This record gives sequence, structure tokens and C-alpha cells, in this order.
Amino acid sequence: MTLRSFWLLGLLIALSACGGGDRDEGRGDPPVVVGGTVTQAEFVSEIEAVGTAFANEQTVITSPVTERIERIAYVDGATVRRGAVIARLSSGEESADLSSVVARAREAGKQLDRLTELQERGFATNSSVDQQTALRDTARADANAIRSRISDRVIRAPFDGVLSLRTVSPGTVVTSGSPIATISDISAIKLDFTVPENFLSALKPGQVIEAKTAAYPNQSFFGTIDNISPLVDPLSRSLTVRAKLPNDGRKLRPGMLMSVRIVSETRTGLAVPETALVAQGDQNFVFVVDKEGIARRTAIDIGLRSKGMVEVKSGISLGAKIVADGTVKVRDDSPVKAVLPGKKSKEVSADNALKKSDEKGSSGS
Repeated sequence: MTLRSFWLLGLLIALSACGGGDRDEGRGDPPVVVGGTVTQAEFVSEIEAVGTAFANEQTVITSPVTERIERIAYVDGATVRRGAVIARLSSGEESADLSSVVARAREAGKQLDRLTELQERGFATNSSVDQQTALRDTARADANAIRSRISDRVIRAPFDGVLSLRTVSPGTVVTSGSPIATISDISAIKLDFTVPENFLSALKPGQVIEAKTAAYPNQSFFGTIDNISPLVDPLSRSLTVRAKLPNDGRKLRPGMLMSVRIVSETRTGLAVPETALVAQGDQNFVFVVDKEGIARRTAIDIGLRSKGMVEVKSGISLGAKIVADGTVKVRDDSPVKAVLPGKKSKEVSADNALKKSDEKGSSGS
């Protein structure tokens, strides 16, 4: 046999050895995966939005007349009660006019009393008494009108609230309609936010909401839905919802940006771990392991997600055995070795103990 023949024979033997190794690999053990079962879990349907805080009541207090400010009766950011004096405008002329008219009304009243006595004695006519009565009533009406003008020059709080920072000073001449202060009732906060129209059926007045703000990241503020706008924005297809939050601690301020969370529904349903889910396009699958240990890819319809679990609406039944983790190693209609969580470590420990026992036996022999 020539050298070339020996070389070809050796090459054939090597190739046959490699082919035998490949066939041995193809007959390897089934992949080990984490097994599990279809269970039941509680799922919460939530609506999330972002809203703006508004005062429960807020208005700009303005001057009803053009006049000079005589006195400012509050400090910056003061909390006042309804009817408290905010500022006084000059009313010297009106006070003088009032004194004159009051004196005239008093004199007219005395004249009327004398005419009434004379009428009873037959020395005064009815027309003279009526005329004097009209003079007295006119003087009283003039006095009331002046008192009203004086009252307009005393600016009072229309409701309980917190006053803004001062922007005017005593001695300033303000015109009719000029702002004196802004008062806000922040004992409660109105929170306005928008939600898509498809959530309309999940909202109702009185429903509890949870709100948070960046100013207090670790604190939640709870309130209830007060009203829902009857109109849907035709451009954004959304509607405005107004909630009311108690604000006893005065932590919330008008203008704050707040995130809103609303629990619209809580239900219990079938659940599988998110790691068991295999998504392909718009379809979702899980591997169901039958009694023979064969993994079958099964299509399912999913719903909500919560705490690492996925709601299963249809496709599998309660208690079915599935591949909970390790789906990348599984092929459809192929055998798998599903190990329940917590048991894998025990099996590995047992294998290690068996190996050590074998090693001791070999060394002893």
C-alpha cells in the first residue's frame, strides 16, 4: 500500500469519528427548564394621568371706586376670615356728607312729629304731613346711599382664605377695578386632569383617586372625583375630570403639577409568570408540558399585568403545567425536563453527593 493510500485511509477514519460524535450529541438529554403551573392572581386595572391643582375658591379683590388707599390691613400671605378688612380707601368727603344728611334727616323727623301733633288738633293738613314725611324719608335714603359709598371704600374678604403677597401700598391711588389682593381658599384643592374617552365608562363621581407631586415624592394625597366634564374634546378625544382633595396641612398649592392614579377595576383571573410568555407579532404563547414531558406551544389571550404576572383570558386552564422560565431552550413538541422552583438546587446537591460517593469508591478500589 502506497503512502497516499495510508493518508486517505487515515482521513476517512477521522471523518467517521467526527460523524459519530455528532450523532451522540443529537441524542443528548432534554433541556432543563423552570417549571410552573397556571395559578390565579389579583389584577388591578389602573388609569394614570397628569393634572393641575387649583384652589377650592379663588378671586382677585378689586377696588370698586377710584380712590386713594388709606390703610392696608393685612400682611403678606395672611390667613383671614370672611368679612375681615383687607384695606381702607379714603372716605373723608363721604363721611362729611353723611353727617350733613343725617342732621337733615333728624330735623325732618322732628318737623314731622310737630306737624303730626298739629294734625291731631286740626291745625295741619294731611298734605303738609305727607310732604314732611317725604322730606324725612328722602333724607334717610340719602344717608343710606352715602353709607353704601363709605362701605365700598372698606375692602373685605369675600370668604375664608389666604391672601397673596402685597402689590399696593398706603397712599397709592387706585382706579375702579384695580386689584388690591388675591385671596385663595386652599382648605381643599381642585385637581383637573384629562383622560382618553375610552375610560369614560370606568369613571364616576365619588371614585377615590391617588395623587402625587414632586414636592412630596414619598407622600400620596387621596381625594374623590367631584365632577366629569359632559364634553369630549373633538381634537384630543379626551375629557376633563375634576377631583377634590382635602388639604388640611396646606401642603398643596394652586398651580402644582400632580400625577393621578385611579383604580378602575380589581379582578381575579388565571395568571402565568411574564417569563413564561413567548410573543410573536401580536400573538402570545406559552409552552404547556404534558404528562409525557413534551412541551406544546399553546396560543393564549392575555390581559392585565401585575407584579411579574400576566392575566390569561383564554387558551389554558387552571393548574396546567407550563415552562415558567427558560423558553429560549424549548422547541415545540420537544421533551423538556421541568424543575419546579426550589427543587433544582436540591437535585444538584444530590448529584454532587452522588459524584463524591463515586469518587470515594474509585479511590478506595
